[in-house]
Amino acid sequence: MLRAARARDRPAFIELLASPEVHAHLGGPRPRDVLERELPEVPGRWPGSFVVDLDGTMIGQVLLRRPAGDRLAAVGKVDLGYLFLPEVWGLGYAAEACTAALGWLDRVLPGEPVVLATQTANAGSMRLAAKLGFTEVERFHAWDAEQWLGMRSPVTPSR
Repeated sequence: MLRAARARDRPAFIELLASPEVHAHLGGPRPRDVLERELPEVPGRWPGSFVVDLDGTMIGQVLLRRPAGDRLAAVGKVDLGYLFLPEVWGLGYAAEACTAALGWLDRVLPGEPVVLATQTANAGSMRLAAKLGFTEVERFHAWDAEQWLGMRSPVTPSR
């Protein structure tokens, strides 16, 4: 289930942001003590930010946002991002949650193109991008690694 963040999700947000496994392809984890001090009481509260809830427990986060990226192919487009706790990797929750979030976006902003960037070394994220219908736009080098940028064709609303 996708839902808005709540105060009780704060420990799971800290776990996601401090996890070396989760951030292996994202520039490394943030220090837990800094997160404990600086993370708001209810992290991730803005339109397009969803907590992924499994039986009342946060297992991940899906984000849809317009970053101020420097990749020309991504400028002005919505970017899909996701973080999941390692214990749920490979169980299909990311695909299900991202599909639901993209469905929400298609209802709120019909015809909106969506991009997704990931390191090519992140095999799980590359598989997920393909499963979600993203196709390669470009590869580039950033943060000391090869990056992949994919785009999902806009879904045209049916009348």
